Amino acid sequence: MACDGHGRPLKLILTPGQVNDITQAPALLQGFAPTHILADKGYDSRALVQQIEAMGATAVIPPRSCQQPRPFDARVYRARNAIERCFGRLKQYRRIATRYDRKDDNFRAFLLIAATLAWVTE
Repeated sequence: MACDGHGRPLKLILTPGQVNDITQAPALLQGFAPTHILADKGYDSRALVQQIEAMGATAVIPPRSCQQPRPFDARVYRARNAIERCFGRLKQYRRIATRYDRKDDNFRAFLLIAATLAWVTE
């Protein structure tokens, strides 16, 4: 999921539970022209950082311990809690938090309804 600085969802991609989120990062970034991309350590890969820099944005991703150290702006990184607030707001709906829906299309539809409500009530 991608969100804006206010914690409102902008783009959702649904994947199976066993798929790593970083595989969807390039698709999430398409269509945006941000100045900074904030992500947690799980998104620290050389390929993704290069893609972000090729977009003209700054990657604010702390390095994993197994990667070469690289600088990141810890002050800007504090704003990453916006995505955590976004997930928390969506999980207020029990249907999303427990994933009652068996079909992906039904779950995606309710996610989009909840995301729309997040925009309307903000």
